[in-house]
Amino acid sequence: MRPLAQVPAAAGPTAVLAALRSALAGGPALFVASGAAGADAAPLPDRVAQHVGLVVETSGTTGRPKRVALPADAVLASAAASESALGGPAQWVLALPVHYIAGLNVLARSLCAETTPVTVEAGGFGAEAFVAAAARLSPETPHAVALVPAQLATLLDAAAARELLRGFQAVLVGGQATPGALVERAREAGIRVVRSYGSSETSGGCVYDGHPIGGARVRLVDGEVRLGGTTLADGYLGDDELTAERFLMDDGERWFRTADAGEWDGETLRVLGRRDDVIVSGGVKVALGAIEEVLRAQPGCADAVVVAVADARWGERPVAFASGDPVDDAGALAVVAAALGPIARPERLIRLASLPLLPSGKPDRRALAALAAP
Repeated sequence: MRPLAQVPAAAGPTAVLAALRSALAGGPALFVASGAAGADAAPLPDRVAQHVGLVVETSGTTGRPKRVALPADAVLASAAASESALGGPAQWVLALPVHYIAGLNVLARSLCAETTPVTVEAGGFGAEAFVAAAARLSPETPHAVALVPAQLATLLDAAAARELLRGFQAVLVGGQATPGALVERAREAGIRVVRSYGSSETSGGCVYDGHPIGGARVRLVDGEVRLGGTTLADGYLGDDELTAERFLMDDGERWFRTADAGEWDGETLRVLGRRDDVIVSGGVKVALGAIEEVLRAQPGCADAVVVAVADARWGERPVAFASGDPVDDAGALAVVAAALGPIARPERLIRLASLPLLPSGKPDRRALAALAAP
């Protein structure tokens, strides 16, 4: 067995980077504690399996705290695959929390590249803070950054940040569904955006722009995306039942059940959204993720989120949210009806000054569903 060291995220990226370096080199395994995020989870053990290098807490889309046990080799394989897919070693801007796999991966990639990441200062992400961090990058090394979609949108709105991103080797975007219109806008500005898909259970992103990287493997079973390969987690610390449910052996290979719906032609993966985001309205199946995809391509709806509400007549109906002032909301809803059928048209589009977010930066769908409830 191997000791498990806890490092608070508040200790800062430098302390976490040092602990991660030690963990990946055979020292104590690392758990980065966020504070309140793990309040409802069971106490951590003092020791973990010898090959485990990193334990990451995640609630996924359920809100239930889970600890994902990642072998050190899986974390290193993920970093090496990313480096190869993005074009070689780079110096990274750290703009994501270090207690999530996306932030930890920036540190792991930095260790793999033997470069020192620069950190966007705490206090809320913004274009000025990003530009200040990027000014500390070495001019001798290619540059890269990992962002969530909302951060990318913020930087595209600022000329100085937009100009900096044009010179980056790659801008990795993931963490949630990335609107196609946002990616197109960035690419039209001359920025190399790479869409990442994966989860804590796969050591982060293992599919870039629809294509598996490194040793990652993809398959579809009954419409569900399953991922395999060298970056898979051992399972969930202290939860053998959930581990057995989500990690399966098939044909001599181990696979992670993502609970995402998708399309896979043997070369390119298209993720359609969560399988549990499919509702039945008036006897017809409606995919909330498909509605979001159509809406996000409409003016003023780049961050649109669709939730389901109970309906006495239809059983369930979709309701859409977006931030900011209305543009042509009736027109946007009409486009959904034309693209997906009348039953998929949200019954209304609610505007908020800003959408409620989880600590991970993902939309808080439970909060939005409560706002949409009659």
